[in-house]
Amino acid sequence: MATYLFISDLHLSEQHPRLVRGFFDLLEHYKNQQTQLYILGDWFNAWIGDDQKSPWLDEMIQQLQCFQNAGNCIYFQAGNRDFALGQQFLDHFAGVYLPDSYTLHIADQTYRLEHGDALCTDDISYQRFKKVIRHPLVLSTLKKTPLSFRKKLANGFRKKSAQSHQHKKPTIMDVNANATSDAILKVDHLIHGHTHRPQIHLLEQKQRIVLGDWREESGEAYILEISEQGQQHYYKWLF
Repeated sequence: MATYLFISDLHLSEQHPRLVRGFFDLLEHYKNQQTQLYILGDWFNAWIGDDQKSPWLDEMIQQLQCFQNAGNCIYFQAGNRDFALGQQFLDHFAGVYLPDSYTLHIADQTYRLEHGDALCTDDISYQRFKKVIRHPLVLSTLKKTPLSFRKKLANGFRKKSAQSHQHKKPTIMDVNANATSDAILKVDHLIHGHTHRPQIHLLEQKQRIVLGDWREESGEAYILEISEQGQQHYYKWLF
């Protein structure tokens, strides 16, 4: 029987080995459970292109190939940190690239999957930036620039984002009620990450399930497991 597993906001990088090892432990734990793994964005802390090379990414690919070879599937949705990740990287382990919004059917229930940043419509400056940076023409042009330039650009974006967050009200960076209502309207459940506020909310008998960010200091993250029969297990993964 298949297991559906949902995670987001791992923010993996070479500088955070505990997070990387925690992800490898997760793959090992679910490797023999016929798992369909859904990574709903911000898998990596920054992704500057599928042409980047490094030993830690080589190990990542090996672990993912082992997971896939055991009969499991890997699905990916882009987040605000790794929107430049493409099919070229996913092809190493037969990964599937999902659109920004995707509807999944499990048992007799429908689940809408997304990263969650599109729901934060009150953060106007971010939504404007996203519209520009993720335009196909802009993204295609960026991918053709040297890796060194893209690395500097990504570092600049992260610093600017951190500075802007210090001056924004917490409510602005959370989901908008109307956007959430629209997103969940035609489904039974909405699953997303991005806000780093793990919790299950009830909206008129429907669930909005917010996945947790992976926290290096405490070694924990809230993830969601759904059985083939539709049974949910939302729990704290410790690594």
